[in-house]
Amino acid sequence: MKKLLLIAVVLVAGYFGGIETGFIPGQGKGYGADPGAQVLASAFDSHRSDFQVQGSGRVVRLLADDDDGSRHQRFIIETASGQTLLVAHNIDLAPRVAALEMGDRVEFNGEYAWNAKGGVIHWTHHDPQGRHVSGWIKHGGRSYQ
Repeated sequence: MKKLLLIAVVLVAGYFGGIETGFIPGQGKGYGADPGAQVLASAFDSHRSDFQVQGSGRVVRLLADDDDGSRHQRFIIETASGQTLLVAHNIDLAPRVAALEMGDRVEFNGEYAWNAKGGVIHWTHHDPQGRHVSGWIKHGGRSYQ
């Protein structure tokens, strides 16, 4: 009886530990909660850039708009893996993400560019010339592209 109880405790602990780390897909904080987080973490580790990626994160900092050249709404998100990313959303080509606040969750589809701070997500908008994959940001039940 004690052996069965011990086995049950180990299995339950393993299950919840697997969810938390993302090994078992679920609501945990690990990669399993967002497959894009694993792709981005790998790209960061290998200094890889210039590829389309889809993922999500929590807004950890709101920045002033970049008005040099094309205007960009800028904010920093943290992915499920703990990686931080600067999101540079072109507001000359797409609507501004409305009512964005710290702690909000956003989903994105854009191009990743490596940098030492975690990377940048850009091209989160349509391409008027149709030469680049269209990206987007989703927030509050609305898509911005």
